[in-house]
Amino acid sequence: MWYHKPVIDKELLQSLPMLKVVASSGVGIDHLDLNLLSSFGVKVSNTPFVVSTDTADLGMALMLASARRLVEGYQMAVSPDTEYFPADWLGVEVSGTTLGIIGMGTIGYKVAQRAKAFDMKILYHNRNQRNKEEESAVGAIYCKKIDDLLQQSDFVILAVVLTPQTRKLIGKRELELMKPTATLINISRGLVVDQDALVEALQNKVIKAAALDVTYPEPLPRDHPLLKMKNVVVTPHIGSATKETRRLMMENMIESMQAALRGLPIPNEVL
Repeated sequence: MWYHKPVIDKELLQSLPMLKVVASSGVGIDHLDLNLLSSFGVKVSNTPFVVSTDTADLGMALMLASARRLVEGYQMAVSPDTEYFPADWLGVEVSGTTLGIIGMGTIGYKVAQRAKAFDMKILYHNRNQRNKEEESAVGAIYCKKIDDLLQQSDFVILAVVLTPQTRKLIGKRELELMKPTATLINISRGLVVDQDALVEALQNKVIKAAALDVTYPEPLPRDHPLLKMKNVVVTPHIGSATKETRRLMMENMIESMQAALRGLPIPNEVL
C-alpha cells in the first residue's frame, strides 16, 4: 500500500483468498481495519522507523519557516511589486524558547534531539514517560497533563499516532490554553487537530501561527481559509519525502512481504 491505496475493504479481501500480508508504507495504520484483516488471516506490516529522521527534520523546518516567516519573505523577495524590503518586517526567535512535543515516540524524540541544538527548553506529553537517561540526554521535562505543556510552550509540535483517543486531540479548549504568541506545528495526521477550531483560533489571534504538513482532507479545497492566511504554512504531507527514505520504505515493505510468503517472522509486523 502506498498513500493508503488500494483501499483494503471486505470486498477486496474476499476477492483475494490467497492474500497473506498487507505491507503499508509509513507509520500510521489508521487507514486499516486490523480486526477485519485478522478475520481473513491477513498479516499487516508498516515502516515505522525509517521515516522518523526525515519527519523530525521537517518538523524543525516548519517551525523555523513559520517563526522566520520564510514563505512570506520569499513571496516578498520575488514579487514584481517589491521596491524595497521593509526594515520592520520581523519574525520571532526560536533559540532559547520553549518547545512542547506531544507524542514522544521515535519521531518526537528525534525532534527533541534537534531542538536541543537550538538551546530550547523541551517539554513533552506522552502516554508513557521516557526513562530518566533519555530525558536527560535531550533535557526534556515530562508533563503528565497536556494542559501544562500547552500553557507554557512557545511552539507545540504534534507527533502522535492517529487513534480514536487522539482524534481532534487539539480543539477549541486546547488552543485557548496556548499562548497568544504560540505556534502549532502538525507532523502527525490532520485529524489530530479540530481544523475548524484552528481556523477560528488563527482568525481571532488566539494563537499566533500554524505550520501544517498534514490536513484533512489532503489536499485542502482550494478555497479553504487555511490556504489564505499569511500566518499559516502548509506543505503537502512530505514528512518522509526524501529519495533515500522512500527507497528504504519500499525495501522494508518488500522484506515484510518476502518473510510472510516464506512463513518467517515479519519485520515491523503490526500486532
